[in-house]
Order: sequence, then C-alpha cells, then structure tokens
Amino acid sequence: MDTAYDVIVVGGGHAALSAAITARQAGQHVIVLERAPRHLRGGNSRHTRNVRCAHGPGDAYMTGEYRPDEYLEDLRQVGGGRVNGELARFVVRESETLPAWMTEQGVAWQPALRGTLSLGRTNRFFLGGGKALINAYYETCRRLGVDVRYEASVEQILVSGDRTDGVVVQCGESRAVLRARAVVIASGGFEANLEWLGRYWGDAATNFAVRGTPYNDGRVLAALLELGAMRVGDPKGFHAIAVDARAPKYDGGIATRLDSIPFGIVVNRSGERFADEGEDLWPKRYATWGARVAAQPGQVAFSIVDANGIGGFLPPLFPPVQAGTIEALAELLHVPAAALAATVEAYNGASAGNTVVRREVLDGVATRDLQPPKSNWARPVDRPPFYAFPLRPGITFTYMGVGVDERARIVDRRGRPFANLFAAGEIMSGNILESGYLGGFGMTLGGVFGRLAGSEAAAQAGRQPYARAF
Repeated sequence: MDTAYDVIVVGGGHAALSAAITARQAGQHVIVLERAPRHLRGGNSRHTRNVRCAHGPGDAYMTGEYRPDEYLEDLRQVGGGRVNGELARFVVRESETLPAWMTEQGVAWQPALRGTLSLGRTNRFFLGGGKALINAYYETCRRLGVDVRYEASVEQILVSGDRTDGVVVQCGESRAVLRARAVVIASGGFEANLEWLGRYWGDAATNFAVRGTPYNDGRVLAALLELGAMRVGDPKGFHAIAVDARAPKYDGGIATRLDSIPFGIVVNRSGERFADEGEDLWPKRYATWGARVAAQPGQVAFSIVDANGIGGFLPPLFPPVQAGTIEALAELLHVPAAALAATVEAYNGASAGNTVVRREVLDGVATRDLQPPKSNWARPVDRPPFYAFPLRPGITFTYMGVGVDERARIVDRRGRPFANLFAAGEIMSGNILESGYLGGFGMTLGGVFGRLAGSEAAAQAGRQPYARAF
C-alpha cells in the first residue's frame, strides 16, 4: 500500500463505494479499506435488492408517481414522528437523482415489481440483486483507479484537534499507518457484536440472528465514540425483522426473511398472539417484527397460516411445519395445544365471515372485539392443512451511530464538526431515523450520504495540504 492518499474510505459497501467513486471522479487519490475478504466484500449491501426513490411518472422500472412529500410522510410514520426533518428532506430530494447516478456506475435494473410487497411504485430493484450492484461498483472503482484493500481492518483513527491525519490499518500480520487529507467512515453498525448488544438486551442477544456480514462488529464506531464523536440513536434500537429460526447465525441475508406474517397469525411459545399482524403494508411494518419477537420468551415466535394463506407470499427458504389440525401443529411446535387452539378459536370468531380479496392494499378487513386486533387481511385460519414457520429476530443494522452535520462531517459531543472526517451509511442512520424502517431506505441513505461524503472529502482534500511529510 501507498502511505499517503487524498481520501481514505473505511468500509466496502454501497455507502463506502459511492463515496470512493465520487471522490475519485473529483480527481482525488482514493483507497477503500474493506475488512472482509474479497468474496464477502460489500457488507450488508450484497444482501439488498432495491432502493427507495421519489420520482415523477412511472417508467419501466417503477410504476406510478411517488412524490417527495409522500416519501417524507412515510418516513415520519415508520419513525414514530422522530425524524430529523432537515436531513430527511435532503435525502428524499437527492433520492430522485440516485438511479441515474447508479446507472452511470454500471448498475442495471429489473422491471417494476408487482404483488403483495407493494414496492413497485416506491422502489427500484437491482437486476441481479445486491451482489450484482456491488460487483458493478467495484468494477467502476477498478476502471477509475481507486485502490482497494481487502481484509484491511482499521484499528485506529488518527485525530489531532478537529482534524484526522489518517488511520492505522491491520492487513494480516502487517500493520501500516495510512495518511490522508480526508477520511470517510462507512463501516456499518455493531449488529454483529452480540456482546455489545448484550449490554442493552441482556442474555436475549445470544438468541438473535445477524442477517448480514459478521464483520460489522462496531470497532470503528467504538473508536469514533472514544475520540469524542457525538452519539446519536437509541443504543438498544435496531432494524430487525422476523427471520426463520432455522436460519444461520450470520450472513443469512434476505433469503431467510419470512413474509407470511400478514396472511395468518403470530403466536409466542405460550400459544398467544401479541401484536397486530395486519397493522400496515408490509414494507412499512416488516421491520417492527424483529423487536416484537425479541421481546417474547426465548425470543421465539411462530407464524401460522392455513391452506388459504400459504400461497400468498414469497416462497420461504425452509419448508413449513405442517399438520392436519391446530392441536397436532402445536405438538410439533412444542406449544401448549389447548392454548394455541383457544387462540385460533378466538381469532376465527373475531374474523368470522371475513374474506380477503386484495392483499396488496390496506383492505380494512379487521377483527372484531379482539385484543390485540388484526387491522387488515383478517381472514379466519380454518382451512387445513395448517402451516407454521418458527421465527426469531434477525438484525440488519443498529441505529446507534455518530452525529453528522448537513455536509456529512462527523460532529463531536458539543456539535462541532471535525474538519475532514466524514460518515455515510448505517453508521450515521440514527441522525434521521431513531426507530422503524421503510423498505429500501437504507440503500437510499447510503447512496445519498455516500455521494455527499465523497464530494465533501474531495473538496477538503483539494483545499488542504497533507498534515505532515511522508
């Protein structure tokens, strides 16, 4: 490795590569430090498949219109109103330009998606998924002359006053000091650090699955906080969904997600319902189910559907548990049979006579006099055979991160920005959302702030001499 760069980018996913490409296109000498080996490069981005964008009339890749004001309202709803309005408006506005920029970097798109996920109007899907997106970005980096180092772990960020001089990086048995005029941190959260999560969740954290890369253990985040960066976001908060309990501990990706929840009921291991399965359209509420399952005994739950519901969602990775009666299903799940039968009976009574015609819209078909209610798609679970999918929390990313300003500069505990230290992606997501999630928004955030951080870092590098001689 060279020892001096204009811009160092820490991380190897969508946000990091967006920053690196932007800085390089501005004429700067750039290196990307990716902690993972080459075949696992890309962080959580390689498990993604779409980006949420405001846009005008539809085209081949998105249907209808998705106005910026509607986008902002969706963010407010899923975030419980706790949304940084200024930064959110910036992200939404810039999201309109993101697809064209991504296309220029080699990203290809697939035709608009239709069906019960209700994303065709709001989200644009990558042809080949996140892995193809990441490969396209790395090819662009190669063509532009961006240096990339794999299995490069940043162990220290060198800071003096309000400026960074570079980083200390470990590559195998070798340790090097890399100097730079500006540094962009896009290394994700700490979701793969179950010990750190255990500080807030206790022993329950040992039962969590980590959907993405095992390399997001928060060591760079911890280093920034130690240097005095402002902490933002709920330390206990995370984007977590309900995944199949049979999924691998790490790196299961999107294939382990279950979309069956709105089409039946969900019970805990005591056989009791505990939340509204039909609260809202799935892209707005699927990320609430990770925390809901995490709050149940043993961090386990079961999604139960009948013969009417089994074909209404994306095919799962693992086959369901199947039985001819609810009591027989309970025995296979090791759930009290009498309790589960009573739960199903109460639910069926509260939804008797209901039929579901359109599952891709809020139909208002709700239960009657039942707690918790089911607000939409409340059809009885009464046609055998019956099916069950075991659930556990699958964490995507954590909300706690570092504070940034409108130029993507990391700020200290007093709100003062570091002159040449920037952040993008998951590590700064808590600046905009403290809770909840909107499908595809993480990729929007990474792309918008990645480009911003790369542009600002390039400008800073162009204005500043190296901090010292090399």
